[in-house]
Amino acid sequence: MPDDSTPAPPKSPASTLAVPGGRGARLARLGWMATGIAGGMVAEGARQLAQGNRPKLSDLLLTPGNARRVADQLAKLRGAAMKVGQLVSMESGDLLPPALAEILGRLRSDARAMPKAQVKGVLDAQWGKGWEKRFTHFSYTPMAAASIGQVHRAQTKDGRDLAIKIQYPGVVESIDSDVDNVAALFRMSGLMPKEMDIKPLLRDAKRQLHDEADYLREAGYLSRYGELLADAPDYALPQLHADLTTARVLAMSVVGGVPIETLADAPQDERDRVMTLLFALLLRELFEFRLVQTDPNFANYRFDTDTRQLILLDFGATRPYKATMANEFRRLMKGAMAGDRAMMDTAAMAIGYYDATTQDHHRQTILDMGELAIEPFTLEGPYDFGTSDVLPRLRARGIELGLDRDFWQLPPSDAMLLQRKFGGLYLLAIRLKARVDLQKLAQTRLRAPRLVPAQRQ
Repeated sequence: MPDDSTPAPPKSPASTLAVPGGRGARLARLGWMATGIAGGMVAEGARQLAQGNRPKLSDLLLTPGNARRVADQLAKLRGAAMKVGQLVSMESGDLLPPALAEILGRLRSDARAMPKAQVKGVLDAQWGKGWEKRFTHFSYTPMAAASIGQVHRAQTKDGRDLAIKIQYPGVVESIDSDVDNVAALFRMSGLMPKEMDIKPLLRDAKRQLHDEADYLREAGYLSRYGELLADAPDYALPQLHADLTTARVLAMSVVGGVPIETLADAPQDERDRVMTLLFALLLRELFEFRLVQTDPNFANYRFDTDTRQLILLDFGATRPYKATMANEFRRLMKGAMAGDRAMMDTAAMAIGYYDATTQDHHRQTILDMGELAIEPFTLEGPYDFGTSDVLPRLRARGIELGLDRDFWQLPPSDAMLLQRKFGGLYLLAIRLKARVDLQKLAQTRLRAPRLVPAQRQ
């Protein structure tokens, strides 16, 4: 069962590593990282001087060796520290020095599993000692490991085949301090451009991490999605097992299927159908449910080749959207599809992409990017993602705007999360070379729908 950030199966039992649970131990890890960076600077400086060069301080800081030290220590910390590296890599990769961006990108899939003793300690605390008596089998080798937790296969004595997601110890208690400490280290070390204002990103990271670390919250959303999609047999979800679920342990039925990206070799009509289901679901989430699973990682989807159902996994990053925000996104999309820049401008300002003080050429650039992002929805008939260059063009415009020091305003976190989700689906559609009639989907969903009663807002 996938975890919170593109989980990867552990490399081998020997690659297990205990998660430092106390604040002191976690702070010590960050201290070792800073010391390693300083040592790397001295070594690189000596090497450069020996060659007759006079290196800049930034050249000494931004070495592949120093970036590797950062990534390695964050991977050992897991939890919030690792997640900050993932978020910075995902949100700002185009603006980071190449060495740092490349190695921080490893954090999206590089996690080492907890050793058996630590797994047992977590379960003793959550289920009580003697919990083993309830199981005929419990595999201490996880199926997947990621930044916040890892997943184990288990069979209960009453015949249930389960996927048990277990949270790393100390994650909740360390979220705020980990985020602040890692951000400070990035700043002090020079591994983050000084011009980059990541305060809104850090605030969102803390909120997102506290949400994802609450497994009872995720359990509620898993059940809620089961209700919302009861009328949609093309989708399948794991079943929650509440009797074994706590704030730190989530018990679900095991689901089968194949990884979604393996459909790259499937017939064209199957690839088209799967991506149509994914885009239709996202539009329904935003405009009907007002509840969006905002994590775009491919590992959150599988495909059942027997039933042809799309399997949905991992609801830790689910976020409710207010009706006002959903309505403004509806207006933004309608404006872009109609070529109505005035309608787009009104919606973009209401969402928070800019305000009345923003210079006109910056507003026009953002509207240009909005039109480009929604371009696949504006063309009649199936949009061919296999030949699409929309993401490279968006990336180029984003870099251009990001490097403009006269404008540095991040949109609200709700907007950023939606951008990330749409971008993730575009990326998957490109990977699958799918053809999707997005205009037809949008024309159906952009009409004011029957709203599902909102919950947990």
